[in-house]
Formats: sequence, C-alpha cells, structure tokens
Amino acid sequence: MASSSAMSGGGAPKKNSTLNHCTLTDKPKPFLTVEPQSSVFTGDTVTLSCDVGQSTGWTFLWRKDSNPESIDHSTKTISSVRVSDGGTYQCRAERGKYYTEISDTIKITVSKRPKPVVRVQPDVRVFRGETVTLTCDIQETGDWRYNWYKDHYSRGQDWIYYSAGQDKNYKITSVDWSHAGVYSCRGTQTKAPQYSEFSDGVTLTVSDLPTSTLTVTPDRSVFTGETVNLKCVINSDHSDWRYEWNKDSSMLQRSERYTVNRDTLSIVKAVESDQGQYTCKGHIDGRSVSSRSSSVSLSVKGLKPKPELTSDPAGAALTGNTVTLTCRMDPSTGYWDFYWYKHTLNPETEKTQTNSYRLKIDSVSDGGQYWCRAGRGKPVYYTNYSDALWVNVTESPKAVLTVRPDERVFRGETVTLRCDIKWGGDTEWTYRWEIGGTNNQYKNTLNQISTQELNISSVDHFHSGKYTCTGQINTQSSQRSDAVTLTVSAEAQAAVRVSPQPWLTEGESVTLICEVSGSSTGWTFSWFRDHDHLSDSSRGAGGSYTLSPAALQHTGVYTCRAERGRPAYYTHNSSTQPLWVTGVSSSVSLVINPSRSQHFSSDSLSLSCEDQSNSAGWTVRRYTDKDTKTCSTQTGSACVIESLSTSDTGVYWCQSESGEKRHPQNITVHDGEVILVSSVDPVIEGETLTLHCLHRSTNSSILSADFYKDGSLVQNQTTGEMSITTVSKSHEGFYYCKTERGQSLHSWISVRVSRSGQISVFKVLSFLLAACQYLIATVVLLYKCYRARVPSAEDQNQYAVTEEETSI
Repeated sequence: MASSSAMSGGGAPKKNSTLNHCTLTDKPKPFLTVEPQSSVFTGDTVTLSCDVGQSTGWTFLWRKDSNPESIDHSTKTISSVRVSDGGTYQCRAERGKYYTEISDTIKITVSKRPKPVVRVQPDVRVFRGETVTLTCDIQETGDWRYNWYKDHYSRGQDWIYYSAGQDKNYKITSVDWSHAGVYSCRGTQTKAPQYSEFSDGVTLTVSDLPTSTLTVTPDRSVFTGETVNLKCVINSDHSDWRYEWNKDSSMLQRSERYTVNRDTLSIVKAVESDQGQYTCKGHIDGRSVSSRSSSVSLSVKGLKPKPELTSDPAGAALTGNTVTLTCRMDPSTGYWDFYWYKHTLNPETEKTQTNSYRLKIDSVSDGGQYWCRAGRGKPVYYTNYSDALWVNVTESPKAVLTVRPDERVFRGETVTLRCDIKWGGDTEWTYRWEIGGTNNQYKNTLNQISTQELNISSVDHFHSGKYTCTGQINTQSSQRSDAVTLTVSAEAQAAVRVSPQPWLTEGESVTLICEVSGSSTGWTFSWFRDHDHLSDSSRGAGGSYTLSPAALQHTGVYTCRAERGRPAYYTHNSSTQPLWVTGVSSSVSLVINPSRSQHFSSDSLSLSCEDQSNSAGWTVRRYTDKDTKTCSTQTGSACVIESLSTSDTGVYWCQSESGEKRHPQNITVHDGEVILVSSVDPVIEGETLTLHCLHRSTNSSILSADFYKDGSLVQNQTTGEMSITTVSKSHEGFYYCKTERGQSLHSWISVRVSRSGQISVFKVLSFLLAACQYLIATVVLLYKCYRARVPSAEDQNQYAVTEEETSI
C-alpha cells in the first residue's frame, strides 16, 4: 500500500509530451459515487463506487474521515449501516508504484430510523356507530407516505391502507365489531425506498352502548323524613361519565333537597310528593350516551312504623340459658338495622343487622324490661320504640349424675347412669347425655339417648370417659351436672392377702382379705380352700375370712372370688394363698436332714414322716410354684432328694391317706454362696434363738457376718453366729445374714407360746367353769387377758415362695 503522503502528492496536471518515444498523460482522478443517497437511516445498505475509467490492474484505497487508508474493491458496500458509519469518504487507485489523484469527498449522514406513534381519536375504547381517526405521527421531516396494518404482528397481514399524498390519518366511520383489533403504521419516503420502523400496536375495542341501572337505598318504599339515595350504575370501564336524572319523564335540577355526588342523587328528607318513577342515563364528553335505565318506582309513606318485640321462650327463662328477642317489622318495608335497649331507654344501645338478639342469661338480674327500634340510612332514620317486654328469670337447677355400681368398672359389667334434677312442679324433662373426648366411638350413639337413665350392658373400653348430663324443657336447659369419670378396665381380678402372716400355731387367729384391684364398691365375696367352696358366711363377711382360733384342718391353699351387680358379674378367682397351721403337740413330725430351713443347691436332702404310734399311711407332700405335689422320690414315708435345685423350694408336710396335713415346714434352696442356718421348727417363747451364717465351700460358720431382721441391721461383725436369749413374740420376723462372700435368703422365724403357759390358762378356765356358772363373765375376761399376752406378728401383705424369700 502506498503511503498517505504519496496519496496526497502529485502536483499540478501536465500536458501530453513525447520524450524518447514515451507518451505521458495527466494523473487520472477517480470518480466517487454513493447509492442510494448520502442521507440514510440506520439499517439501510449503502454502496460507494470508485471509478478510474476503463483502465485495469488497479488496487483501490479508501479513507473515512482522517482514518488510515484501507484496501477494498472499487465498490465498497456497508450493510445495515449504523450511526457511526456516517462521515466523509475518499478513494484513489494504485498500480505498481503509481497512484491516481484523490477523489472528491462524499459525506454520508446516518440518522436513527424514526418510529411512528399511533394516536386515536376520540379513544381506543369506542362504541358501535362512532367515527374513529387513527393518526400515524412520525417525528422526522421528509416526504412521507403512510402504510396502515391491522393485526399485523399476530397474523402477518399485509397493509390494509396506503395513503395518497402525505395524509397521515386513517379514518373509520360507523365503527362495527369487525373494526376491533391491533393497529400499527409505517412511513415510506417518496424519493428513495426508505422506511421508518413499525409503530407499536394500538388496540381498538368496540362495544355496544353501555346500559344504565338505577338502584335505590335504603329501599323503594320509604317514610317521610328519610334520606333516599338513587345511584346510576353504568356497565362500562369509562370513569368520566356525566349523569342525567329524570322523574316522571322530567329532568331533575339540583336544589336544597336534590344533591348530586357523581353517580348518586340524594333526596334529603323525603316528602310524599317525591313519589314517582325515576330514571337515569350517562354522557361522555357529549360524544355518546348510555342507554336510559329502567324506571324505578319510589313510594313515600307518611306514618312512622312501630316494631313488635317478642321473646323465645315466652315463659320464664332459666339462668345459664339464652333467650332470643325478635324485633318484628313489616317485611315489605325493606332492610333495617335494629337497636336494643335494656331496663331503660338510654342511648347506650346494642346494634344488630338482623332482627333477632340472643340474650345470655347469666343471673336473675338479667331479667327486666327490654325495648327495640329499627333504623336505616345516613343520617339514621329511626322507627318508634316497641312496647316494653318483660323477661322473667328463674335460677336454673343443677343436674346430679350418679353411677351404679361404681365409677371404676370392668369389661362385661352392666353400668347404669342416672340424671336427677330437683325442680318444683310437674315439669317433664328430657335429658341430654355427653361424654368428653372427640375420639370416643360411643359419642354418636349417646347423642340419641334422651331418657333419665343411661344403661350400658356389657361395658367395654370405648365407654370410658367423662360423662355429664343436662335436663331440657323446650329450649331451656338445666345446669350441667358435675362430670363423672367412668373408667373401664380389663376383666376384674381378685387378690388375696393374709394378716398377720400365713404361718401360725393352732389356737392363734388369722384373717384372709380379698380385694378387687382398682375397685372397692358393691362387691360380695366367696372363699375356696383347696378348690372347695367354703360356705361359712360368718367367717367370710365383708371381704375378709377370719379363722379364730385356727385349727390343723384349716391348713390349705385359699382363693377368693368377688361378684356384684344384676345380672351378676364375677371376677376371676384370685391367686392362691397357702395357710399353714402347726399343731401345739403332734404325734406326727416331718423330720428334715440336715435340720435347717435353708439349703445349698446340689446338696442332698432327706425328709420323712415319723408317727409316735405308726408311721404307715403318711407321705411327704410339697407345695411349690402354686402346685401341690407328692415327693417325686417317695419311698414309704420318706423322701430323698439327691441333688437340690431352686425349683425344690417350697413347703413340705406329712399327709395321711384321709387327707390330714401335719407339721408343715418351709424349705428354701439357694444357688448362692451363703445360707442362714436356723431351726426348722418355731422357737418356744422364753428359749434361746441361735442363727449361723454358713458358707458353701467351707460348710462352716463364717467368721464375720452381719445379721438383719425385717431389713434392719441387728448385729454386725460377729463370729458368724447370733444368739437371742429369752425369745418373745416380738422377735418373730424375717432374718438373713450378709458377708463379703454374699448374702443369704430370708427365713421367717416364728415364736410359739410355751405349752405350759397355755395349759395353765386352760386349767384356770376349767376350774372356774366347774366352780360356778355365774363366773362366765370372769372366764371371758381372763381368756382375753391370756390372748393379750400373745403379741401379733407384723401384718405381711403376702408371703409367696420365691428364690429370695422362704415364707409362704
């Protein structure tokens, strides 16, 4: 490329001359042209042509403004020009090292393409039959013609109108439905094929003339002195309506009594002459009107109305209930608000939009006189007051709910709930029953029951809940009863316990007590010994069965059962409770070897029945785990257990062929390391009690041991032995020992009154009875003194044979 200085040089043109047969001519000057013209819009295409004549082999150099030269063809095309493409352009040609002169300068002006704006007169929302003028406004000078398009963007339609001359308006006379749509325009210059942009679309909507509807408040029938408002409602989106009002075909003019606020005409303090037929219609800037409304008839009455006040119920009201007051107006008089007055016609009132008022009667003081009146409009027009109505209030009675047999019942029982209301007169109540909780499946059935008694046969778990009842007379209710909680448990189970303890000597007293867990009301009890029913009612009254004095034949396994209700509901039989009665002197003895109540597991044990007269016919029996069995290794009257286990723990005794039980003994088998060695027979009162703490491996007393009675420490750090001299009844109890090697099980130590003491008492009694029959009272007193000498053992709830406790 040649330098810019070479492009600008060359000097003045020279004439032709011949030198050495060479022909010289002046430097050519290119001719620069532009199409379509020098003034264009953004987006147009511009073509520049640099013409050097018919010579060939040239390279063309172009310059814009003061920018460096660039190489291009003889024709330079700029597609979709931008504003920055505007400026001055020049060109020259080059062949070898030879340059032409520079062309004349051409200036190209690039303007932003104008965008028309469509304007509509009178409005984009027009009514059928109106004339609409659309104007295509282009803010750019020039010789423009105008193209109009309808729904061009949505349908891709061609133009619908092409203006002749420079008329920018598109006029539609007598608009119809078909003219509705989106209109746009574009301008075209006449001298060159240049176009403006498309305008944004303008939506023209066409609708029928709107209808007018006339409404009247407070009502079409009013009373003299009321303010009446007539409102003209036009179904149109336009907001600049002017309204015209007519009465009996004559136009109304504003006055003190006729005021207008936009779409509302107010008649202040109506008089009877204001009766008539009213209509309205609307105008929009005078160019169109709405249709005239249908006529509305207004009636004006001269007499001020008076409502009637009634109450429901009409008689005496009960506290805690609701009385409904009704203020009755003639339905033909239209809509009213209602005002309520209590005791006095003072301004402190309550207002409701309905003609009924619910009066909550909380106390007798809520009774008295009541009035009502109605009002409506702004300012409020009031009717006359109603006549006074007396509301009489009486204290409401309270329902009392009772339940039989008990609030705590068991599945399968029959339950009766009764609702009683103390109320004077012969009033017939109906009853409403309720149960608390929303998930109770019995709730729906309960709502259908209205009798005084609620009977539930074969009660189940879902009947559990809090029950209440109320009485009802018409719409009045009594006070709700206090809630009664009905608890339904699984099938009832009787339980038996013994007092003072199940080990006793003949002649002593013992009481068996039968209880039903979770309930103590209305039960009667039956007693069984060794599965045989005991019919001695004097011993088993009131849930307890007393043996006084106890005899050997009372030894056995006792159970009880409870029943109540009609039809009778029975519990299951209770768990078993053994009772062991030892004779003061018995010819039959159970001999235990080794002679102690506690034994180590795996040791051997020998038991035999010895009768001073004859041991034949006696066998060793035992009671373990609530079952009575014969010794499994019985040989004659002897039983030998080679290897003891904890399952051998139980009570052993001698039993004759006829079923007599003699000399029961408690045997405990321990799989631990320590046992307590004590006498298997009761200790005689006044003798010495000696206890040993024995270790399994040494089979001898442990040098250091602590001894406990009924859980309390009585002696510690002993030589493994504890002695109590002069034993008394107070020493009865559970004993065990504890060492660093382990702890023994518990053994019950019983204390028996000395035989000599008993004999002496009976001898005295016999002498007194033989001496004089008048000393019977003295005999009774002496016998009571004897019984007072024998302290009762602590009351034990239940002595069961376990691995941890030896008493049953």
